[in-house]
Amino acid sequence: QVQLVESGGGLVQPGGSLRLSCAASGSIFSINAMGWYRQAPGKQRELVARITSGGTTNYADSVKGRFTISRDNAKNTVYLQMNSLKPEDTAVYYCNADVRVIGSIYSNFYWGQGTQVTVSS
Repeated sequence: QVQLVESGGGLVQPGGSLRLSCAASGSIFSINAMGWYRQAPGKQRELVARITSGGTTNYADSVKGRFTISRDNAKNTVYLQMNSLKPEDTAVYYCNADVRVIGSIYSNFYWGQGTQVTVSS
């Protein structure tokens, strides 16, 4: 019913920048919070950044001041601007959205397929 498609990952040198995008599509009535998570090899998935429908944001301490999350509600899209990237930012990044589908009074969480970000010289 709902698909999240991420784009923008890749290989970047330390200190570089990348911008991730995630577009939601399907039978969407409304989207509450949207967020980005990441999972490095051998580690648990962790929250990177989250933004509510009203624009309130929160970030993991490890990315504060370097990453910026934003969203375009008209396009059902969330972005993650990543600056001053470090090797420890290397991970698969997943988009997440709390979506209420048409015809439902409840919302559910949906995940994208993930996009690889590698920071290496």
